[in-house]
Amino acid sequence: MTTILHNARVFQTVGLKNPEHHFVNSLAIDNATGRITYVGSIDDPIIASLKESATHHDMKGRVVLPSFMDGHMHLLVLGQSLRKVVLSHCQTLEDVRASIREYAAAHPDNERILCCGWMPHMTDGKATAEMLDDLDPRPIFIDSKDQHSTWCNTAALKELGVEYDYPDPPGGTIHRDENGGATGLLSEGCAFFLVWPHLARVGSTSYNTELIKAAMATYIAQGYTGLVEMAMSENTWEALLALRDSEGLPMRVAGYWLVRPGDTEAETLENVERVVELSRRYNAETSPDCRIVGIKIICDGTIDACTAALTEPYSDGTTYDLLWPMELLKPVVEKAIGAGLQCALHAIGDAAIKNAIDVLELYGSAEQRHRIEHLELSSPEDAKRLGKLGITASIQPVHSDPAILTQWERILGKHRCGRAFAYTDYAEGGAVLAIGSDAPTANHDPLKNLYTATTRRSAINPGLGEVTVNANYALELAAAMVAATEGSAYSCFADRWTGRIEAGKSADLAVLDMEWNGEKLLEAKVVQTWFKGKKVFDSETR
Repeated sequence: MTTILHNARVFQTVGLKNPEHHFVNSLAIDNATGRITYVGSIDDPIIASLKESATHHDMKGRVVLPSFMDGHMHLLVLGQSLRKVVLSHCQTLEDVRASIREYAAAHPDNERILCCGWMPHMTDGKATAEMLDDLDPRPIFIDSKDQHSTWCNTAALKELGVEYDYPDPPGGTIHRDENGGATGLLSEGCAFFLVWPHLARVGSTSYNTELIKAAMATYIAQGYTGLVEMAMSENTWEALLALRDSEGLPMRVAGYWLVRPGDTEAETLENVERVVELSRRYNAETSPDCRIVGIKIICDGTIDACTAALTEPYSDGTTYDLLWPMELLKPVVEKAIGAGLQCALHAIGDAAIKNAIDVLELYGSAEQRHRIEHLELSSPEDAKRLGKLGITASIQPVHSDPAILTQWERILGKHRCGRAFAYTDYAEGGAVLAIGSDAPTANHDPLKNLYTATTRRSAINPGLGEVTVNANYALELAAAMVAATEGSAYSCFADRWTGRIEAGKSADLAVLDMEWNGEKLLEAKVVQTWFKGKKVFDSETR
């Protein structure tokens, strides 16, 4: 009834906010419960007494970590992205067109052509339907790399019904010509509240379920057993429940429901009521592996698109307002917190970060573990406030990769870039860090994410060598590992049963061939994943 993993390097930590760590060589798992019963030396009397009847697994000196939990990702959209035309390699409009043309010819039966990874600089900042219309008569939807914009051809605009006289959704912009016609680019709220729901609706529940299964399979093969879905919606939830009820889930999911601002305050608060209802039905007691834990609010855009809310204008003099100014944010946050929900506030620019901290300080408490997503350009003062207020710093180091920040100095000015991705400031101020990937906006490989977190070098283009982004904010390897495991579990209250290797916790494990050195993470490899005491992935038996 016992499984023993031995000849291992089992990662042990002193505490969530303490990077001190050490390794022991074995652990024992109760097969009936899937929980860890002992962690220590193979020569300890407790493990020695179990040797005769136990099943033994030689870890061959590999590192055994708590399994990874992605602290911020988008499950159904990731599943869709696995079947999209990837444009991230493109440099010019002709590259984009050639990639789409080749895919269209190879997939004549697809009803739509879906693409991802486009960045405005590839097309000199232009994105019109006319640039795509001659490629194929089918609807073409192109996601920007940051997922905050969608570039459409005319067929896609028609399918969405936004050609003429369609009002901009809250926080969104339908780019138009002088006659009011949609030109092809849909920004910010249009992506979240028009395009994402539309593509989810046109896929059947069974199709969406298959996409979610595919996304989860890629995660399990990379050492994950938990996900934090950071834009839960009706269609994603329906497909997720269908998978849970038909086959069971192969990993844990905690969801934050994306709240759309309504035309009135009452309408917006009705959206929160829906989340309250679901959280009461699907929570840690009733459905621990498939929970609704809070709401997600997108307070601003992104720096690359010049839509993040900053305290001073962009270098070209433009400004961008908060998507949720304080008068709109207050009643929603107050209602959510009053109902026991966590709040997750997307805030990238320093103005949005201050606004988010201010509203959580007004209504929240440290025990509720509210969180701010991204935190890419914070002031020194606000960086310190996170820990004092018990706000989780939900970060995605993949977004600090030097290969994708080539435009920041031009956009922001050099004087502001020195505050980008100030992770150690958050930790030193006492905030818990939770590392996620924001997939599919970025690669969800945890080792690439951790490489950039600990070196501030490029995992996308290792050829950049010594090029770093604010290396003074790099995390120690142990601290980054904790943030990608226990920190993410803590952020959604899953640390009660997972996130650390200790007696009583679920045996959720990632086994790695690796040298314990941040510089060597790109050479590391996940070889096994264990979930609830069972091996669910083994690279050597695939």
